[in-house]
Amino acid sequence: MSRLLTLACMFSLVATQSARAEEWRTITPDVIYGHKAGMALTYDVVQPVKSPKGVAVLFMMSGGWVSPWSPPESIVRPAPKNHNLFEKIVDHGYTLIIVRHGSSPYFKVPDAVSDVKLAIRHIRSNAERFHVDPNRIGVCGGSAGGHLSLCLGTMGEDGDPNSSDPLNQVSSRVQAVAAYFPPTDIREYVNHETLSKTFPAIVFPTEEAPGISPLLAVTSDDAPSLLIHGDKDELVPISHSERQKEAMDKVGVRCELIVVKGAAHGFNPEQTQQAEAALIAWFDEHLKAQN
Repeated sequence: MSRLLTLACMFSLVATQSARAEEWRTITPDVIYGHKAGMALTYDVVQPVKSPKGVAVLFMMSGGWVSPWSPPESIVRPAPKNHNLFEKIVDHGYTLIIVRHGSSPYFKVPDAVSDVKLAIRHIRSNAERFHVDPNRIGVCGGSAGGHLSLCLGTMGEDGDPNSSDPLNQVSSRVQAVAAYFPPTDIREYVNHETLSKTFPAIVFPTEEAPGISPLLAVTSDDAPSLLIHGDKDELVPISHSERQKEAMDKVGVRCELIVVKGAAHGFNPEQTQQAEAALIAWFDEHLKAQN
């Protein structure tokens, strides 16, 4: 009897510790926002438990326009000792939504752009379910994820009230963008002789490239955008961000470019900390409630 009591106490202790570990965030995994080629398109919703802002920040899970899956609890851990970017976003009170798109080699860059636009519409239509403001949505990502983030910031559209599809009646616009080393002119990559072998997503009809290039889509109603780029980046030269900023400056859209000295296509730990702090500050500034 005493052994059973001891086991019960041990179980109670473990359960209590687990509850405490989990209490800072909740996860709604694998929300289906669409289907294509017999497969589901999904996103994960990670909500802060303490002091939620009621604001969504979307992360474009994409590298080379490949959108990998892993358990969301391994991305936003139960009890992290040192917060990664995802955990910082949630710990700061934002609802993090990890968006995945159809991946290469089967799907190409235009497919990914179409997918994330659909994801925005689905998330906005479910804003009440996830307790977020549909008029305060931010988006971020790096490299291909940065490109997709800028696509949403520059190519978002109002909903069509006459559409027969309820999701198409919902806006695909976002209110703020933060992008790490994003390719902004896809014309420079489409069907590239060398890079196509590593990044099959860029193999598609050349005439489609202008329509998925954020640099060519800049208008005065775009979302304010933060660009963070290394000046030694050879895969995506910093000129991509410089030209994006120049184009946005011309039409009067707020755009800030942070140049990371000595950084290539990625940052060291110290540079990563600085970039993450800038990203959080950007969303704090541009996603705050309007009086």
